[in-house]
Amino acid sequence: MTPGDGLPAGRGRRNTAVLVGFTAATNLADGMMKMALPLLAVELIGSPAQVTAVSLTLTLPWLLVALHIGVLVDRFDRRRLLWAASGMRLGAMGWLTVFAVNGGVTLVQLFTAGGILGVAGVLASTSASALVPAAVPEAGRERANAWIVGAETVGQEFAGPFVGGLLLAAGTGIALGLINASYALAALTLLLLVGRFRADGPAPDTPPISVNGRIAEGLRFLWRDDVLRTLSLVVAVLAAAWGAWVALMPLYAKRAMELGPQQYGLVLGALDVGGLVGAVTVTWVNRLLGARWAMFADLIGTTAMVALPALTTSIWVVTAGVFIGGLGSTLWTVNTRTLIQRKVPDEMLGRYSAATRLFNFGAMPLGAALVGLLAELGGMRLAFAVFAVATAPTPVLFLKNVTRSAVESR
Repeated sequence: MTPGDGLPAGRGRRNTAVLVGFTAATNLADGMMKMALPLLAVELIGSPAQVTAVSLTLTLPWLLVALHIGVLVDRFDRRRLLWAASGMRLGAMGWLTVFAVNGGVTLVQLFTAGGILGVAGVLASTSASALVPAAVPEAGRERANAWIVGAETVGQEFAGPFVGGLLLAAGTGIALGLINASYALAALTLLLLVGRFRADGPAPDTPPISVNGRIAEGLRFLWRDDVLRTLSLVVAVLAAAWGAWVALMPLYAKRAMELGPQQYGLVLGALDVGGLVGAVTVTWVNRLLGARWAMFADLIGTTAMVALPALTTSIWVVTAGVFIGGLGSTLWTVNTRTLIQRKVPDEMLGRYSAATRLFNFGAMPLGAALVGLLAELGGMRLAFAVFAVATAPTPVLFLKNVTRSAVESR
């Protein structure tokens, strides 16, 4: 039994609304910020490597500190950690805003703020995912996860970048100020949560365990469970394929498909629309197919998304594959979150979430690097084909180890 199972249904619905509101405000700010920081770097410098490095500061902390933050999340109150992450974000963005209003931002300041925001993002994401079981009873978690993923998609992919671009046109200070306001609003919504959000600690007579020992404990737990190990391995393969697709698709669209900016925007938009449709329909799809087959759809969707550019340059066929990939990704995300929140003990959720995200964020740049090398050696179509072949065994591995009873048992 997880901590949230004792909550009355009304409080579970209230907590769901609060978490969706928090996610929406945070991801709106994240989407604006991910647009703002690279554009500020472009204004300061002309080096592509330095501009890319500014963006990298937002994601590199997942590789550097995720496992240690997972230990923090399993030892301290998760709502307070979310407030701490919000404080870090407010401090970094407020600092940038002051400099932007009073003479301009330097590259060093962008790197510093990006690093702080990246660490805060790891802390917030890990804490929020581990907090859900204590805030929402099991019966309501599928719906809660669907709404949360939908809020992430809208904020990060639709509203955030669009609003961020408009605000930067109006003025850097205005854009940074509104990002700060969004983070502040997100922090305030957490006051409305009802419940207890700290995992139970070890028994009083348990010998103390070092931070590295706790990390190892979490990794052993993940590896010894057939279902969780399989999910992590599959995620790593899929993440590498996504990283390869994102890295190579702009060049392929321009040179092989001969698409202009508006047509390429249509292709990318299909990814976001598919993700949003998945969030809206996941409950219906799960009722129709079952959660296991809904998750399986992502394996087929990702393979199709990566394989189709190797087979055709038709914008409509490629766009259809992208839509299916986005749809399947959301079905996978919602159902795996719900499964993990039921299967992983509360005192292990922080470390488990951090480890799985480490695999995800670690595999994506590896996929991007490998696809570039393959494209140089054998062409872009061959590069896409190699990754399609690499994802092909994942359905077999999934069906063998992730049984219906493991996914859908209550």
